[in-house]
Amino acid sequence: MRALGYGLLIILFCFPVVAAHGAGRMAVEPPDIYTEEVDYSAGGVELKGYLAYDRSIKGKRPGVLVVHEWWGHNDYARKRARMLAELGYTAFAVDMYGSGKTADHPDDATRFMNEVLEKMERGEARFNAALDLLKRQTTTDPKRVASIGYCFGGGVVLHMARRGADLKGVVTFHGSLGSLHTPDPGSVKAKVLVLHGADDKLIPAAQVEAFKSEMTAARADYRFVAYPGASHSFTNPDADSFAERFNMPLAYSKEADTLSWQEMKSFLEKVSASLL
Repeated sequence: MRALGYGLLIILFCFPVVAAHGAGRMAVEPPDIYTEEVDYSAGGVELKGYLAYDRSIKGKRPGVLVVHEWWGHNDYARKRARMLAELGYTAFAVDMYGSGKTADHPDDATRFMNEVLEKMERGEARFNAALDLLKRQTTTDPKRVASIGYCFGGGVVLHMARRGADLKGVVTFHGSLGSLHTPDPGSVKAKVLVLHGADDKLIPAAQVEAFKSEMTAARADYRFVAYPGASHSFTNPDADSFAERFNMPLAYSKEADTLSWQEMKSFLEKVSASLL
């Protein structure tokens, strides 16, 4: 597949807190978040991930993979991993680009993203390496693992769901919706939650309708939530500065950010509870 520009690529791409955390205690202990940079590899490429979990919780708990925006594995992805750890999950922020590299300019971000999307089997291998690593953690229940993704990362988690990945759920925040793989009916194992900005100029209405039709044809268990007035990157507080610097149709929305995180929390709680 030839290199694609930012706009087209965005079109193509872009579990409750366990009982031990609160029930049976006189008082809820504050989170004791442990974090660690983890080196791993896939296809001969060195990758740098970020693990986070609450040490005050005993035993195994659900796991969640966090897939970064097109900027790469940066502090924003790590922040979301820590937030998930505070909710009682074992969280792992993945590295889709290799060597933990990040971009400060859209041209570099596009190049890094193209390197993955042009040979998506490479991206699948990197995702699966992170998934296997998360499942092997002593704090993770390997039967209760989900994934969330932002922008490019949202497209990645949707792609993995379309490919029938062994995930209980996927959540995409302002993620790209176009498909590189059309799933057969019944092949999407993960429940799917799409959190979308209704005013996202990078994802045309036709792409939204095509996605819904695809999920319906695949008999996928999915839910699509659109936030009025929200633009692309509505969860990222840096979106406004990116928009100004690079003349891109991005904007942060505190309201949509808060509401979408609550939707994700409820979704993960239901997915986790259904497996107990």
